[in-house]
Amino acid sequence: MFLEHLSLTDFRSYAQVDLELSPGVTVLLGSNGLGKTNLVEAIGYLSSLSSHRVSADAPLLRFGTEQALIRAKLVRGAQKLVVEVEINASRANRARINRANPIRARDVLGICRSVLFAPEDLALVKGDPANRRRFLDDLLVVLMPRHAVTRQEYDRVLKQRNALLKSARAAHFSRSGVNEGHLSTLDVWDAHMADAAANLLAARLELVNRLRPHMAEAYAQLTDGSKLLQAIYRSSLDDFGSLAIPHDAGVPGESGTPSAPSGAAVEDLSLCSVKELTEKYVSALAASRTRELERGMSLVGPHRDELELLLGLAPARGYASHGESWSVALSLRLASFYVLGEDSHIPGNQPILILDDVFAELDAQRRRKLAAMVGSAEQVLVTAAVAGDVPEELAGAQVKVIPGGVIAPGDDAGRAVQAAPRHGAPSEHEATSDGD
Repeated sequence: MFLEHLSLTDFRSYAQVDLELSPGVTVLLGSNGLGKTNLVEAIGYLSSLSSHRVSADAPLLRFGTEQALIRAKLVRGAQKLVVEVEINASRANRARINRANPIRARDVLGICRSVLFAPEDLALVKGDPANRRRFLDDLLVVLMPRHAVTRQEYDRVLKQRNALLKSARAAHFSRSGVNEGHLSTLDVWDAHMADAAANLLAARLELVNRLRPHMAEAYAQLTDGSKLLQAIYRSSLDDFGSLAIPHDAGVPGESGTPSAPSGAAVEDLSLCSVKELTEKYVSALAASRTRELERGMSLVGPHRDELELLLGLAPARGYASHGESWSVALSLRLASFYVLGEDSHIPGNQPILILDDVFAELDAQRRRKLAAMVGSAEQVLVTAAVAGDVPEELAGAQVKVIPGGVIAPGDDAGRAVQAAPRHGAPSEHEATSDGD
C-alpha cells in the first residue's frame, strides 16, 4: 500500500494543503515548527482514528474552526481508494469511502494501514503502563478493526462499574450503608465486566505473542545483539491464579502494575479460552469485592495490566540508557510493521512506514542499521529538520515544508502547494506555532 495524495483542510496549522506522494522513500524537510509532524499525524489518524500526540480530537482542528477534513488517495495493489474523515467539534466524526454517503468514522478502520514512530514513543519505554496498554490497543484496532468495539465496550463497562462502586463507597460512609440494591446491581456489572475484560485480554495476549519474535529480532539488528529484548504481559489476574502470589500480598498498584514481582511464576493465560478467562475474572472480581467497595474503584481488569519490557534480565524502564530506550521503542514499532505486513492477505497491502524526526536522535551506526531495515518497505515517509540527518541509504524524493504548505519536488515555480488564505486562516506566524 502507498499513499498517492493527501489533502488536509483546517487540520492543525493547515488551512489547506495538498501533498502528492509516490512509492519508495519521501523525506519531508523543514525547520522545526513548520508542520512536518502535522502531515504525518494526519496519516496516522486515518489508521487508528487517534493521534499519537494528544488524547482528544479538539487540538486537531485549526484554531477557530469547527471541522477538519483529512482526505487520502490510497493505492493497494491494483485498487485505488479515496478515504475521507471529518473531525467535528460538536458532533460525531464521519467518514466517506470513494465519496459515497457518510458512514461512521470507525467503518474506515483497516483501510489505511500505517506505522508511525515519533519522539513521543520514548514513553513506551520510560512512561507509565498506560502508554504500553494504549500501544497494544491501538495496534489491535489497526490489525483487527473489530477490536475497536471490544475496547469501547470494556471502557463503557468499566466506567459504569466504577460509578457504581463509587456510589456504594459513599453509601458505606453514610447512615444508609451499602444496601442489597447496590450489591445485586454490582453482580450484574461483574458479569458484564468479566465478559468484556476476557475478550480484550485474549486479544492482547494473542498480539503480544505475535510481537515477541519480531521485537527481539528488530532490537538485535539495531544494536550489537548483546542484550535480548523480551516482553512479558502481566495481568491483574496473575494475583488470583493457582501459581500466583497469595491474595493477601497486596492490591495492584495505582499505576496499573500488578503486585506480582517481576519473574514471578504465574499461569500462562494465553493458553486459556475466552470462556476460561471470563470465569477467572468472575472469581477475581468476587475475591476483590470488599477491597473494591472500600476503594470505590475496579482493582481487577485489563486497565490494570502491564506490558513489561526486559533488556536481558533488567526492566527497560528505569534501567535502559537513553540510546537503548530509543532502540527498544523503535523495535516495538518495527515489530508492529512486521506483524501488520505478515497479516496482509491482499497483494500490495504492506503498511506505510512513517519515521518522524527519528534520525536526529540516533548515532551514525544506528542510523545506517535502521535505514537498511526499512529501505525495502513499499512506502517510507521521513521527517527531518535538515537533510544531513537522513542516511544516504534513504535518499529519495524530498518535499520542502514551509509555513502553511509544502513545495513539491520539481516545482519549477517554487510555489507552495496550498490554498489561498480563507476567512480565519492563520497568518504565517500563527501557522508555525501549532506543532512541528
